[in-house]
Amino acid sequence: MGDADIIPIGTRGKPGRGTEGASKPSSAARSLAGDRAARSSAPRQKVPREPAPDETPQQPEAETTAVDPQAADDVTTQGAARSPATTRDRSPLAGIPVGDWLAAFQFAAKELFGDQWEPQLARFLAFLRRRVTGDYVVDEYGFDPEVTQRFVMTALRPIAQKWFRVEVRGAVNIPADGGALVVSNHSGTIPMDGLMTMVSIHDATGRHLRPLGADLVFRLPVVSSMARRSGATLACNEDAERMLAGGELVGVWPEGFKGIGKPYGERYKLQRFGRGGFVSAALRTGVPIIPLSVVGAEEIYPLVGNVPALARLLGVPYIPITPFFPLLGPLGLVPLPSKWLLEFGEPIRTDAYDEGAADDPMLVFNVTDQVRETIQQTLYTLLMDRESVFR
Repeated sequence: MGDADIIPIGTRGKPGRGTEGASKPSSAARSLAGDRAARSSAPRQKVPREPAPDETPQQPEAETTAVDPQAADDVTTQGAARSPATTRDRSPLAGIPVGDWLAAFQFAAKELFGDQWEPQLARFLAFLRRRVTGDYVVDEYGFDPEVTQRFVMTALRPIAQKWFRVEVRGAVNIPADGGALVVSNHSGTIPMDGLMTMVSIHDATGRHLRPLGADLVFRLPVVSSMARRSGATLACNEDAERMLAGGELVGVWPEGFKGIGKPYGERYKLQRFGRGGFVSAALRTGVPIIPLSVVGAEEIYPLVGNVPALARLLGVPYIPITPFFPLLGPLGLVPLPSKWLLEFGEPIRTDAYDEGAADDPMLVFNVTDQVRETIQQTLYTLLMDRESVFR
């Protein structure tokens, strides 16, 4: 072991195998180096040697070159012409002609509003001008017909036509003008039936339904303002009679929260219609009562439970528990796409009664029971006509 030769690793015992012993690199090394080898083979500039502390630095000889003034001016001018413009000097719209911007705007407006985009845009700008200047009409109840027709109905119409596929029957029973009282069953956990009734009546007759809402609706911050602007008012006899006497089409849901908050097992079974206040208002004003039966709203939020203690704490009638809420969170608030049927029955006339008929409790009770029974029997008929819940 002591006399063994030491062989360097990677040289197979031949000293000088690497690039140290060769005057120039091998072809394999040149292929690996690529451009770097070419750049390294270029002549290097000579770096001036720093003088020693005891050595006097030598000044390099200045090389003088004659420069033509005219040529120097030409070079300066060409360099300024070739220098690119900076973002500070260039406008953001530079390079795009005004005509191209106008063409792009017209194309986008046509895609958004259709072929008639110019008159629609003009109407929208006129609407904004009226809103800014205050040149619009709001009645004594806060009803804004322009906002209702342009925004509320426009937002509700796709839901009624595409999601619930609402089918309206008996719309001819709604008077073309004059006061009338639409009385409907109430269901759905969340009162979507009132909104669908509003847009369905508007599209079928062109009239705006003026709903009578519970006091809870007008205690909510945002909902209260939107309800007022869309035509709703507080459910009291005074406002109902004033509207009916003024020729408005008024809507009422006598079941109230008992109707929309009933369990799924009691669907389409009408609850008590209160004390018949809506009948008294119709009798005093002599307007017809139009019974309305709505099928399909019971299935949008199947109510399977309630939390009464939490409801009393929050000051609401009930806290609904459905198969999807609160299990799926906000996604559980999406209503199921059930098939809706709305049928308006024949008007029940009230103008044939005596002047003091509204003060007769038995007469008011009989008319109330007649309206309730008409709606209940129509619900049974519609349920038999409907093929399935979602079709």
